[in-house]
Amino acid sequence: MERKKVRRYSLWAIYVAIWLVFRNFPTFTECFYSNGIYPYIAKILHLAFGWVPFSFGDVLYTLFIIGAIGATIRHFSKIWQNPLWVLDKVVGKLISVTFAFFFLWGFNYFRMPLAQQLEVNTQYSQQQLYQATEACIARANALHLRLADNDSSKVVIPFTNREIYRIASESYPLNITNIADFKAIKSVKSSLYSTLLTYMGYSGYLNPFTNEAQVNSQMVGYSIPVTACHEIAHQMGYAAEEEANYLGYLAAMKANNPYFKYSAELFALRCFLNEVAVLSPEKYDEFRSKVRQGIFENYKEVRLFWQQYKNKAEPIFKSSYDAFLKANKQVQGINSYDLVTGLLIPHYL
Repeated sequence: MERKKVRRYSLWAIYVAIWLVFRNFPTFTECFYSNGIYPYIAKILHLAFGWVPFSFGDVLYTLFIIGAIGATIRHFSKIWQNPLWVLDKVVGKLISVTFAFFFLWGFNYFRMPLAQQLEVNTQYSQQQLYQATEACIARANALHLRLADNDSSKVVIPFTNREIYRIASESYPLNITNIADFKAIKSVKSSLYSTLLTYMGYSGYLNPFTNEAQVNSQMVGYSIPVTACHEIAHQMGYAAEEEANYLGYLAAMKANNPYFKYSAELFALRCFLNEVAVLSPEKYDEFRSKVRQGIFENYKEVRLFWQQYKNKAEPIFKSSYDAFLKANKQVQGINSYDLVTGLLIPHYL
């Protein structure tokens, strides 16, 4: 028994050592994991689960929860009779699952920053922000004029979710120098837990154990295409939220589809206008007056959708995710999503 414990604790020590190496040496992580091991892991998982027409990962989560409940009931008496034995088992399972998470995908949190790889300066002046906002408004207005019935009508995305996922998948790889978006079998699916995701305030997620890009199928409006592209960016190994936002934007713009381009432009415009509103409410009002009313109808549609699902538990979920991101070297936490602005601005100057 003691020998088994020694082996188990030694294995845990190896897990921690590997985690520390990848966490603290981003160049090594980039070369050895993100551009080395991970593409093979992703391709194997895509081959194993990509062909399944539903979210296999969500089924695994369901089975895991059922198994955990069953184990708790089965060993309930031991919780009081032998708590150290129970604690040892629980800690062992948690360490194994955590290491599996990092090995299958999570080490991508520790890779080199995308801005550094692309040699992009994400710092920008107020004037550059205003110039980018002006250009984005012009592009968004032009697409709205093309796709909407009139100035005050929202643009309706005329595709099913399955069609959106297909178009999003076909927009990769991006073929941009220094971006390792390897060719892989994409598996974008509607989450079986879409209703729960909606109450949690999430539009999607990447299942690290099956490498399936999960999209909240309850969502409505212009944001679905760019969201699907965002989740595929996670599949490609870009874990940081602002980086997935940026690559999702690029993919939607690359798609040979005006509705995807519209989704990308409205995403960028929202980022710019939010920044302008913080810096200068007067300038925001000036820019707002130049935007076609139908674009704000698209924003309103999405805003009202999320508002109807607001609940007291949502802040708890958001705080938990914020802590998770900060623990994985995203110092801005859930606000990391907004850091994409610095990456977007050069595309409008």
